[in-house]
Amino acid sequence: MSNQYYETIKQLENMKVSRQYILGWASGYMGNPEIEEQRITEAWQAGYEDGKSRSTAEAENWKE
Repeated sequence: MSNQYYETIKQLENMKVSRQYILGWASGYMGNPEIEEQRITEAWQAGYEDGKSRSTAEAENWKE
């Protein structure tokens, strides 16, 4: 796994971004399938989409 993954997770945690966003981001980055529909939150979905594109564009919107 690249350092980008670990550095981005650390950056998101330091920014105090929602845990759901971070979990979604990690899943999208690694190419995992989406979780069950009833468990998806808006934060998770935003993180998942950003993770797939290797971006953190929506992270500011999910600060706690």
